[in-house]
Amino acid sequence: MKILVGLLPVICLSFFSFRPAQNEFCRRQGIKGHVYFVTGNQMPSPDRPPSKPAGMKTTLYIYELTNMSQVTREGAFYKTISTKLVEEVKTDDNGYFKAKLKPGKYSLFIKKDELFYSSVFDEKNNIHPVEVKKGEWTEETFQANYGAVY
Repeated sequence: MKILVGLLPVICLSFFSFRPAQNEFCRRQGIKGHVYFVTGNQMPSPDRPPSKPAGMKTTLYIYELTNMSQVTREGAFYKTISTKLVEEVKTDDNGYFKAKLKPGKYSLFIKKDELFYSSVFDEKNNIHPVEVKKGEWTEETFQANYGAVY
């Protein structure tokens, strides 16, 4: 009996450490890509080749899939977002980011001062929708083009 009582903590520890981590799925999939800052005249011209946008060092905010009806607008920006913030990820000097996420649908934003920004929508008015599938990395490009003219 004393042996069983002495082994009880070891058995319990083994049992709880054997179960897969809650974030097991997060290790194998997510979103990766670049955030680019686009400025100036972006109108096509035969005299001038299009300029390559610069990578932007910033923070990318990943929310649950967000519809236009779930934000408060302020011009081209968003003052509030009523869906849940899932992850914040910093980009490097070249604008590269990588975020491990569970499978699901998400919306991407960056901030300019205190306001959020995103300029991509789908046919249902979801803001910059991105889908993460189990075991896959979704490549995504985010363009911060609030300083550009088209």
